[in-house]
Amino acid sequence: MNRTYFGTDGIRGAVGQAPITADFVLRLGHAVGRVLRANKGTGAVKPMVLIGKDTRISGYMLESALEAGFASAGVDVLLTGPLPTPGVAYLTRALRLDLGVVISASHNPFGDNGIKFFSARGEKLPEAWERQVEAALAEPAQWCDSQGLGKARRLDDAQGRYVEFCKSTVGNEITLKGLKLVVDAAHGAAYQVAPSVFHELGADVVAIGCAPNGLNINDGFGATQPEALVRAVQEQGADYGIALDGDADRLQLVDASGRLYNGDELLLLMTLDRLDGGQAVPGVVGTLMTNLAVEQALERRGVACVRAKVGDRYVLEELIARGWALGGEGSGHLIALDKHTTGDGLVSALQVLQAVVHRQRSVAQWLGGVELFPQVLINVRLAPGQDWQANAALADARASAIAELGTRGRLLIRPSGTEPLVRVMVEADDAALARRCAETLAAVLRQA
Repeated sequence: MNRTYFGTDGIRGAVGQAPITADFVLRLGHAVGRVLRANKGTGAVKPMVLIGKDTRISGYMLESALEAGFASAGVDVLLTGPLPTPGVAYLTRALRLDLGVVISASHNPFGDNGIKFFSARGEKLPEAWERQVEAALAEPAQWCDSQGLGKARRLDDAQGRYVEFCKSTVGNEITLKGLKLVVDAAHGAAYQVAPSVFHELGADVVAIGCAPNGLNINDGFGATQPEALVRAVQEQGADYGIALDGDADRLQLVDASGRLYNGDELLLLMTLDRLDGGQAVPGVVGTLMTNLAVEQALERRGVACVRAKVGDRYVLEELIARGWALGGEGSGHLIALDKHTTGDGLVSALQVLQAVVHRQRSVAQWLGGVELFPQVLINVRLAPGQDWQANAALADARASAIAELGTRGRLLIRPSGTEPLVRVMVEADDAALARRCAETLAAVLRQA
């Protein structure tokens, strides 16, 4: 059974269009509640779920609909208000709850929103569970009577609990005193907790992108638009800048020179820090998009690099299957399973800064000698119903590009799992070659 609603990261779309409507989300909450109750067994205490969200104005509507859906299925609810996605994962596990729910469309603009879920262990749920939910959605509702209804309450100290967890992921001897940091929360879920985490560890913090109004999430700020961070770091004379996305599960970092470091580079740094500390790192999981220079640098240190499908859930699945700890994507989704059960932008930033202060080695020094291959990524928006994979002209252009690249590079054409886009990526040892091949392929897609 193929999934109808779930993509690579939960259910996501434009607010007011199916499936991101109040009536569907109520039905979704009811269906998930029924699955929870069925899996928990009859006669057991009511399941309890945690619901967090980012700062989109649509979060109020979707939160209310989910709450009603869960209650109608006999499930109790804890509400956190705005909280990063990894914070929901942490609290679900720490409070021994049955499920964590996040209302967010991550890096998408405010007009989109979505729902994603975490297991009782704080891990993303498998596709088999998603199919179980979709099967329940296709069945008639089974409304509870008054005696069986669930109830909801606020968890007032959710943010404080998560701040303390983030701080606990670095050594007690680690202090950020003497560092000046610009922290950009993309007007998103971490707008309160992110500045607090670094401030409480001793850093001098300048906060930007921390004034959400419901409409400005990811707008000109954050990990997907780091230009504001680069400017602020240079204007403030800061040592580093930390950029998160709307739900704070991805990270980009800027140093004092204005140099931007992506997820591939930061994953390499985290690996090198563990190696220099005497820890065994048998392998690292990247994706099909991971820069070839990083793969080669890892192999020079005797660390295997395995490529998973694009998407942090696939990185996580590969890590668990191999028993490894470190993985991530160039977009900034970084996973350190020895610190958290899921990708976490704040925890990842602390791992990088811990390496900097503990070994008195700047990010530039850690990554000296590693020069990324030029990588060109072009997003092409699809027309409704467009079957790009059946495009004969694209197949011909792809074959020509592969021949032109030869052994000097590689290309990847894939659909986005979260937006109606096809992503064209070309990587080569020459930037002009990569750009030419990528633009040719994108032009063919657009003509279709």
